[in-house]
Amino acid sequence: MKLKIVIHEAEEGGYWAEVPSIPGCATQGDSFDELLSNIYEAVEGCLSVDVQDIAISKNDKIMEIAV
Repeated sequence: MKLKIVIHEAEEGGYWAEVPSIPGCATQGDSFDELLSNIYEAVEGCLSVDVQDIAISKNDKIMEIAV
């Protein structure tokens, strides 16, 4: 899966980034390298959902896919 991110220079120094295709998914870093590391963690966190919080009936199936 490829995602576009928008990288901003923070007024107080460092950077912050947002992922427009995932509302609310954003992170920051003091350096560009730290930002890149943090954006992967932020996307993973935004996309991970605990199926225990979803009502599932006996006829439903849970699948995991890679895109």
